[in-house]
Amino acid sequence: MKELIGTGTALITPFNNDHSIDFDALSRIIEQQIAGGTNYFVMLGTTGESATLSSQEKSAVVSHIKKANAGRLPLVLGVGGNNTSDVVEQLKSLDTDGLTAILSVSPYYNKPNQQGIIYHYNEVANASPLPIILYNVPGRTGSNMTASTQLELARHPNIVATKEASGNMEQVMSILKDKPSDFLVISGDDALTFPILACGGSGVISVINHIFPRTFSGMVKSALQGDFIAAKAAHERVLESSIAIFADGSPGGIKTMLNEKQLCGTAVRPPLWQVNVQVDQNLRKLAHIAD
Repeated sequence: MKELIGTGTALITPFNNDHSIDFDALSRIIEQQIAGGTNYFVMLGTTGESATLSSQEKSAVVSHIKKANAGRLPLVLGVGGNNTSDVVEQLKSLDTDGLTAILSVSPYYNKPNQQGIIYHYNEVANASPLPIILYNVPGRTGSNMTASTQLELARHPNIVATKEASGNMEQVMSILKDKPSDFLVISGDDALTFPILACGGSGVISVINHIFPRTFSGMVKSALQGDFIAAKAAHERVLESSIAIFADGSPGGIKTMLNEKQLCGTAVRPPLWQVNVQVDQNLRKLAHIAD
């Protein structure tokens, strides 16, 4: 799917100090992202703190993003969980208006084996009215989708891509080597995006792109065009920031940088917490190194 090639931003959900949703800040970030060259948006993912949003709040966030985006960029929606039948039911009743694809995280906490993961995704893909992007993030789910599992799932006609956030380049390269030609491998790790692109990846679903959309999405564009000298320079410029935003929890780190640019507040919903003073000071300095 060409709509998923390039840089997607995993949008935060900005909060006011009372933890209510700051829709004005969300609008500002959307405009800043579009102006900076972002290719698509991902809604209600990990970075969007979907785990602490009510169903009513999730609907309100999606409606607001659709309205603010006004059809300018493709929209991907996060729909996942560790109860297969529940995810299937969510997808069957999904309002697909304005959506391009579904990002569905591998089941977390209950740690299924590979056959369980394959069954889960086949059920999800069969039920989904939109193409599915696999999401492998073992640091959060507690289990890894192996290369062979992802390659088997890549044969499903409604599974079009994987967001690979294992941090395991050997695994990513194995997927890239043996995947179907039309299956996209999307980096889920900002710091590894450049090498993944160099090995044949199709883009990234990014956190750091919130703060450096011109530089980071420009890096991705350069790499996809084969200009790896320019891409490497941009990669090295933002590499420290790409790592630093996770030093004391996410999305607290990126919200601190956005706050430094006066785009939103730093509030996150418990049990998440704002970053510590030392990390805060470092991130505020780093917020000015690019764009």
